[in-house]
Amino acid sequence: MAPRLPRPHRDDVRIAVGGLSGGLLLWALGLSPRVLSDPVVLWPAWWVLLVPLVVTAGCELLRRTRPKAALLIGTAAVCADTVTRGNVATVVMFTDLMYAAVLYGTPASARRLPWITGLLTVIGGVLPLALWRDPRGLLIGVGVGVVTLAPAATGWVVRDHRDAAEAARLRAEQTALLAEMDRAQAVVDERARVARELHDMVANHLSAIAIHSTAALSLGDPETSREALGVIRENSVAGLAEMRQLIGILRADERAPAATPTLDGLGAMVENARTNGLDVTLDARCGQVPAPVELAAYRIVQESLTNALKHAGPGRVTVCLTQDGDALAVRVTSPYGRPDGPRAPGSGSGLVGMRERAALLGGTFDAGPDGARWSVHAVLPLTQGDPS
Repeated sequence: MAPRLPRPHRDDVRIAVGGLSGGLLLWALGLSPRVLSDPVVLWPAWWVLLVPLVVTAGCELLRRTRPKAALLIGTAAVCADTVTRGNVATVVMFTDLMYAAVLYGTPASARRLPWITGLLTVIGGVLPLALWRDPRGLLIGVGVGVVTLAPAATGWVVRDHRDAAEAARLRAEQTALLAEMDRAQAVVDERARVARELHDMVANHLSAIAIHSTAALSLGDPETSREALGVIRENSVAGLAEMRQLIGILRADERAPAATPTLDGLGAMVENARTNGLDVTLDARCGQVPAPVELAAYRIVQESLTNALKHAGPGRVTVCLTQDGDALAVRVTSPYGRPDGPRAPGSGSGLVGMRERAALLGGTFDAGPDGARWSVHAVLPLTQGDPS
């Protein structure tokens, strides 16, 4: 089955009907651009000029869907019109076909037609002048230019503006899409940052509460239970304070204290770990470091001590911070494994958070068994921001 031609656009139908109606009116009134005595009039009969008119009007129906075919057929029709008495409506509709061929045709056709029509205009003016030696021969070139070059150039200008507008629209859509992707990524990054802060701030205290509450329930010694409950209370109060700090930041409350711990707080953190039952030694040999590096180092030590409280066996836990050139090295080691299993369940998100903190600063992070000990080692570059 042969493919069906697409339906003509309704505006093209209006143009075809209007052109045909105007041409028929001119024919009925006997108005034509040439007279019988014109030497170019080979078919003087009045009805003959209706053939190019009807064909050109039919081509107008294809001006948008088949612009190249419409122009070729229309060219043949307007050439046939030149050897009859002629009809102005036929010529006018042909100029519209030339315009539509440039505007709606392929990019290659749109580029070639202005050059072809320009060449025809030059030939149409120079050749009659050379043959007839009469300056009036230039008028033929002018007529060819008006009928062919002018509509082709107009179509090219309109097409160029249309393509520029389309390119601008696509750029705007791409910009909006990239902005939406950036916004979504910013939301994901912020959620990840809040999740890391929440885990690192609260997990240490909740782990201590879980461990000491288990001890208080399992031991029958009132004194030991009292000490465990005291530790539980201290960690509850500290965890609640840190939660309030984080909630204050999320609410953008300027009165809330900023949850930005520094390395000066490592001593208090180690003392709290000792209260929770860890044997911790601290060796911090570092000077002033940028605030992002300081926060990351603090959180890595905090999470490492939390993991040691839950998973480490009996023995000493060492915390060592050394500044070497343009990097801060953080190393925390603890006895590897407990014979009776972990004292509190873990999810593994702590290691993920530490690795993310190091990666955000362009540093490295390693964690794993090193002989009989578990080692956490992070190297954080000091080129991330101004010193605090």
